[in-house]
Amino acid sequence: MKIQFLLLCSLLGLSLAVPIDRAPPKTEAEAPQEPADTGLYYDRYLREVIDVLETDNHFREKLQAANADDIKSGKLSKELDFVSHHVRTKLDELKRQEVSRLRMLIKAKMDATMEENIQIDHAALLKQFEHLDPQNQHTFEARDLELLIQTATKDLENYDAAHHEEFKRYEMMKEHERREYLKSLDEDKRRMEEAHYEEMKKKHREHPKVNVPGSKDQLKEVWEETDGLDPNEFNPKTFFKLHDTNDDGLLDEQELEALFTKELEKVYNPNNEEDDMVEMEEERLRMREHVMKNVDTNHDRLVTLEEFLKSTERKEFNEAGGWETVDESQIYTEEELRRFEQELAAQEVSLNNRAEELRKEHEALQQRQIELDAQKKEYQQAVIQMEQKKSQPAEAPAPPAVGQNGELKFQAQVPEGAAEPVKHEEAHQALDAHPGPPGEHPAPPGEAAQQEKKDSAPSQEHQVHQV
Repeated sequence: MKIQFLLLCSLLGLSLAVPIDRAPPKTEAEAPQEPADTGLYYDRYLREVIDVLETDNHFREKLQAANADDIKSGKLSKELDFVSHHVRTKLDELKRQEVSRLRMLIKAKMDATMEENIQIDHAALLKQFEHLDPQNQHTFEARDLELLIQTATKDLENYDAAHHEEFKRYEMMKEHERREYLKSLDEDKRRMEEAHYEEMKKKHREHPKVNVPGSKDQLKEVWEETDGLDPNEFNPKTFFKLHDTNDDGLLDEQELEALFTKELEKVYNPNNEEDDMVEMEEERLRMREHVMKNVDTNHDRLVTLEEFLKSTERKEFNEAGGWETVDESQIYTEEELRRFEQELAAQEVSLNNRAEELRKEHEALQQRQIELDAQKKEYQQAVIQMEQKKSQPAEAPAPPAVGQNGELKFQAQVPEGAAEPVKHEEAHQALDAHPGPPGEHPAPPGEAAQQEKKDSAPSQEHQVHQV
């Protein structure tokens, strides 16, 4: 449908094309092939919005009457106010899901670079995402559709330039690694490696002539080998209709790239050591850019039948020479390679410094862990000792001393520093040395003391008599 290819193909037609195979018609059971991911971080959201809008009859009718300029300028976005309530409800839900997804991305990024438990102003951060209106995070309005189309158009216009720059860095990295590897070899092995490298380059260049994309020779080759038609009966209008695979009256970027498959197969084979498939994709992109530059006169990233037929009337269409492939082009200069290697060296130094910091932090953590383990062991031993003391029974007090006749013996506690009390045996010896009157038996020490008290104290009768 037209909405699928004016909004999606015109804005998202950057995915890799596949060869055109004239296979039997698809059965109803076969599911339609989904377009490849464009690489935009909001690709899924964009596709879902387009799918929902496609279900509304009013919006589809307005889109059929609109041109690419109306779509890009946002004029078509005003028609969103007239779509059905059911469609608007689905669009609202899609926007809420997208806002929720962006919030999760923001939080994950903040957690990875900052401390936790920090208040995040999601409304301010959402302003960094230009494909939706951050002021209204709950409903899908005309402003959202306008921003979505404008942002996708701008991002995809910069896509080719970014892809070329990425490919240049890839080629410089490949050459840098090759030179560094040669430095690690001795003289003989280095000569062998360089000879092998030149041999692979020569073998890669030994391929059939590559026709200029969009030229008569290139299209006639597709007409003959892919479509199986007589090259002497080549007709541009018939060719256009054959390769307008969705019958929308336009050749989008995917349909154009499919025309270059035969030319790419002349140069690149995934089974050959000398062929680089990354270079093949760069070659495909360069071919598409060349055709768009010469055929797409209104720069809407779509080729109409009128534009296509006009391009076949140009002198370049009939008298085109050969195509200069990527390996024959100067992708970078020696000065650019030198600056690239300096950047790599600076990055390596920075990474080494960071690695050293992490190593020291790791050693400090290990030492701290050893100290904590030692403290833990001491605490465990202390707890074991306390448990052992608690489990031992208390010692019973010693029984009191008993005399010969069963009487209790009391021993006075002598203060520290005082003379030790005379033992029982020594008291007997003293009595033996100083015996009392004849016929009297010595009293035990305790009884003698009591007798002395009685003798020294006046009797009660004497006290009464005195009174």
